[in-house]
Amino acid sequence: MGEVKLFFGPNHPGMHGNFSVHLYVEGDTVIRARPMPGFLHRGFEKLMERRLWYQNLALIPRICVPEPDINEVVYALAVEKLANVEVPERAQWIRMIVLELARIAVHLMSMAGIGGPIGLYTGPYWGVADRDRILDIFENLTGARIYHMYIIPGGVRKDMTPKVQDMIVKFLDYLESRLPEFENLIFKNRIVQTRLKGIALLDRETAFEMGVTGIGLRATGIPYDIRKIDPYLFYDKVEFEVPTATEGDAFSRVYLKFKEIPQSIRIIRQCLEKMPEGKINVPISEGNALRYRVPKGSVYVHIEASRGEYGYYVVSDGGEKPYRIVVRGASYPQTLYGIEKYLPGTRIEDVPIWLDTMGVCSPEVDR
Repeated sequence: MGEVKLFFGPNHPGMHGNFSVHLYVEGDTVIRARPMPGFLHRGFEKLMERRLWYQNLALIPRICVPEPDINEVVYALAVEKLANVEVPERAQWIRMIVLELARIAVHLMSMAGIGGPIGLYTGPYWGVADRDRILDIFENLTGARIYHMYIIPGGVRKDMTPKVQDMIVKFLDYLESRLPEFENLIFKNRIVQTRLKGIALLDRETAFEMGVTGIGLRATGIPYDIRKIDPYLFYDKVEFEVPTATEGDAFSRVYLKFKEIPQSIRIIRQCLEKMPEGKINVPISEGNALRYRVPKGSVYVHIEASRGEYGYYVVSDGGEKPYRIVVRGASYPQTLYGIEKYLPGTRIEDVPIWLDTMGVCSPEVDR
């Protein structure tokens, strides 16, 4: 039997984003795999170095469309650290609320979206519908549903109104009531268990070798979470747990996404309780903000995205534009190295399961 080349994506329902994998197969088994990113968003690092500091606020959310707010906050934290800016307390709590809402939105889409490649189409319908409630909150808070450009150096762009707080509380109550239904539909489903358990295995040694963080690492029993290991914002002032598993398979990774949702709900409730009144930003420049100059220096800032450690290395030469920016995309190891090394030997129908449960976000590769 000869080797056949198949083009997986960028339109396959098991593929996330404008991203393709060239599969070389014999029968139903993958022999070689080559990731092909860059079908839409690409080259962000050089684009950022050619734009003014504030102009980048409209660019960076596109590095990962499902969770754009992580880029806003890590970029803002880097600028604030270089400029020695102290952000108002209220703004920090609001940032945490936005990040945890975004985490829930991604987990809903990914957790329920696993139904696409395995044929459980009720899951994506439910997940997308409930995620849309979070987008309603973002629209009322920021004026936009996806690309918010809300978290800025010095704080946040708009205050959180009582109406938005009420929307958040009602959504959290609603989602908590829905979680048992999601568990029954997906995780207690015998077909889902058969298709995901023991599939797309990633053991602890391989995860360390690849540099995988986030749920991919936590599914091997390592409770590594930047929010706990190196707290940023006010994560050291809230209580939450870091769920782990030991199997390292597709089922455990998806189930951990489900288990993280109640923890995010718990964090958001604490943020709403602890958040004081007061200022939401501080001016970091005098006069024209577009001509703002960041003091000379370099810094690496990292946070915990839904897919793992997400970092920016930022260098300023004291000018109006960044001198150098390097993005540490959370899904880079499993999207590039993982696909090439670990998809071979996989059956064709299990390829989308690897991509979905590993949280592939293609612009993090071709950035």
